[in-house]
Amino acid sequence: MSGKTGDFRMAEYRNRNRILYPLGVTQEEKSAHVLVQGHGEEVFLLLYRPGEKKPCEKIPFDPKHRMGDVWSLELDRADLASFEYNFMIDGKIVADPYARILTGREKWADRKRAGKPVQCRVLSEAFDWEDDANPEIPYADTILYKLHVRGFTAHASSNVSARGTYAGIVEKIPYLKDLGITAVELMPVTEFDEVMMSSSGNGFHDAKSEPTGYINYWGYGPSYLYAVKSAYASHGEMSAESEFKTLVKELHRAGIECIPELYFTGKELPGEIVSVLRYWVEEYHVDGFHLSGFPNLLLAAEDPFLKRTKLFAENWNEVMDRRPKKGYITPGDGPVSVAEKNLAEYNMQFMEDMRRFLKGDEGMLQAFEFRSRRNPAEYAVVNYMANTNGFTLMDAVSYDRKHNEKNGEENRDGSDYNYSWNCGAEGPTRKKKIVELRKQLIKNAYLLLFLSQGVPLLMAGDEFGNSQDGNNNAYCQDNAVSWLNWKLLETHKDQVEFVKRLIAFRKSHKMFHMDREPRIMDYKSCGRPDVSYHGENAWKPEFENFRRQFGILYWGAYAKKPDGTDDANFYVLYNMHWEPHMFGLPHLPKGAKWHVICSTADPDVEDLPSDGTGEVLKNQMMLAVPPRGIMILESVADPDAGKETKKGKSGSKKEKNEKTDLVEKSCEKEEKSTPENGKEL
Repeated sequence: MSGKTGDFRMAEYRNRNRILYPLGVTQEEKSAHVLVQGHGEEVFLLLYRPGEKKPCEKIPFDPKHRMGDVWSLELDRADLASFEYNFMIDGKIVADPYARILTGREKWADRKRAGKPVQCRVLSEAFDWEDDANPEIPYADTILYKLHVRGFTAHASSNVSARGTYAGIVEKIPYLKDLGITAVELMPVTEFDEVMMSSSGNGFHDAKSEPTGYINYWGYGPSYLYAVKSAYASHGEMSAESEFKTLVKELHRAGIECIPELYFTGKELPGEIVSVLRYWVEEYHVDGFHLSGFPNLLLAAEDPFLKRTKLFAENWNEVMDRRPKKGYITPGDGPVSVAEKNLAEYNMQFMEDMRRFLKGDEGMLQAFEFRSRRNPAEYAVVNYMANTNGFTLMDAVSYDRKHNEKNGEENRDGSDYNYSWNCGAEGPTRKKKIVELRKQLIKNAYLLLFLSQGVPLLMAGDEFGNSQDGNNNAYCQDNAVSWLNWKLLETHKDQVEFVKRLIAFRKSHKMFHMDREPRIMDYKSCGRPDVSYHGENAWKPEFENFRRQFGILYWGAYAKKPDGTDDANFYVLYNMHWEPHMFGLPHLPKGAKWHVICSTADPDVEDLPSDGTGEVLKNQMMLAVPPRGIMILESVADPDAGKETKKGKSGSKKEKNEKTDLVEKSCEKEEKSTPENGKEL
């Protein structure tokens, strides 16, 4: 029924106190302010009692209180939060795109409600944040883990009480903390219609079309940007909003940041991105955002309220073009805070270049060198070997081509360029050599990711061999294809343990996650650059197209360990060739020797021993690296330092010359034996 005149009164767009209210509904102590954008000539506010489909009040907006296409209404009532509401514009019922809560979307993939109008509610529920505080972890110290809220725990093997929900993630926080994760990225968690319709509507109106049977599992598309997705809640004692807040609070309690991904269609109002981001920071205490789709990045980057909020995007060129170049920050000034550097580039090129290097493509050494050290002063980079689009890490070493037949598009969807290699068999195999080779390549991929500067992103499940059966575009697969099978945690426990040790190793050694990009200079006058590059002969990098082997020396004097002492020196040897290669080793200061702490091609070498020890190399002048192998050497104190030998403390000059000649001859032999048209992948 229509409301009576005495039940409400009109207000100007700017009320008597000249407060400019946001679009949507703002409930105050004794009044409510309603603003709606409408192109029509007749606009009403419809109020519903909870659970009812017919409005109990129909309140008109006065055209006199219209500015442009924005209609305003002020109500002298404090009970608006007890109603559900919609708008009617020229006879068509529409939901409020600025609504904080939607009803009718609580059930996942509810085809009975697909395409039908939803009803909106005002967020009024109190939540006790206790002593919650944002961790504000600098980018250099961030380990990022990306997951899908539903797919992370939907599988029965997850062993959580609330599968596929925010609460399910809370149950997995101990696992994330044990793994070493410092930040979690959530794929879209705003309210979207996962049921795909036969004809597209505008996302907010009655579509009047039929469900196709396909599910928008990922959530990229039109959404209610202020509303938390209710179908991801367990619907127990807490509302979806409180359950999400509990997730954020518990992540913070564990020292883990929460970074939701927000998808923008490009049809939003120019300044809406700022309003949305501010709301999520204020209301939900999130630590940052991945801004995907078509966001207005310039407004987000320059907003002063978001300077301590992490912002990820695919490209910040427009923003950087408007800013003065910082160049190098003076070394030794301490960690770069989020406030100094809150922007980060989502770096797909890292994945493409590193995958090509991993499988042994020609001409990739320069790209590898650049990607491994890139960490601009103006913004961070987020590196990954696998992400939502494309193969999982396991599939990248198991398939030569995509297998998207289950998507129903005759395998035409998804990228044809995956830079993958099946190692000799398409898909699953029981051939021992192929299985072992895949394990080795996956370990190599982990090292390429976590030994590079920048922010490493691990896609959920890649640490225990998650596969999508070769599907590189599983946007519609709400099933075992996309759900994580936690049984693999036991099957590939060696991989999980390796990732845990590798993350701990990275955290312990600042050389691999410096606050500033390595300068490849001896700016501390300690006799070595911070980072240097080598070929088969030490100090002689070789970038010819046919070469697939490379060495990187990290000099510890340029970084401090957690206890404040200089970091150790590390020499990382990469051989992506299918043949072994001999490397000459850089000379260490007196009293130090090279130890092997990791070798992906040698099962007899313990991977990243936690006590910092390893196999001492008998030959400190040269080392053979097995095919498709990566070795990490660490300099440690020589246990035999000070002991006299028959040839002196360090051997005779003749012996040194003989060893040097042997290294050079070995390198020359390897170079001559490397054919231009050798075995290709």
